[in-house]
Amino acid sequence: MSDVPDNQASEESGADAESPETPTTGASAPPEEALSDETHETESAATFRVMSVESVLFELGDASPEVHLMEAEAPYRSLSIPLALSDAQSLFQALYQIPGRRPGTHELATTMLSRFRTDVVAARIVRLEAGVFYAELDVMTPQGREVFDCRTSDALNLALRQRVPAPVLCEESILSREDA
Repeated sequence: MSDVPDNQASEESGADAESPETPTTGASAPPEEALSDETHETESAATFRVMSVESVLFELGDASPEVHLMEAEAPYRSLSIPLALSDAQSLFQALYQIPGRRPGTHELATTMLSRFRTDVVAARIVRLEAGVFYAELDVMTPQGREVFDCRTSDALNLALRQRVPAPVLCEESILSREDA
């Protein structure tokens, strides 16, 4: 069995998850070009803002820790995302480059990505529904680009643990909603 059909199938399922309407391409285009066109059109439909991870805080009066993100450019809007305690601890360690005594889940995943020559291109916060933030992890593998649906805390943890931290992007509509 060849690796190419499996990769194409996973890319196609990822594209379907991003957009319910899949654009059509000409019959003469190879599948790889058709997939890249779909991804490009999906991304151009959304406007993303570059965010920086400012802090991970646990205040005794709050129910859970939060990660605070800030827009990298004006109007410098901020976003607070609640996290589970273990995710907040891991993100704090990633933000301040504090090594653990033993590799944690995110450190293990980062090592595996590196050994498989896979780079995290970006962590994207793509939507907010009923108080839950949804994210995607955009990676480049030797076989091509892949986009994975994931928890926001996992996307942030993996993005910050790269040799050169991957950008954190947030969909404009989430920031606009938070302003209101």
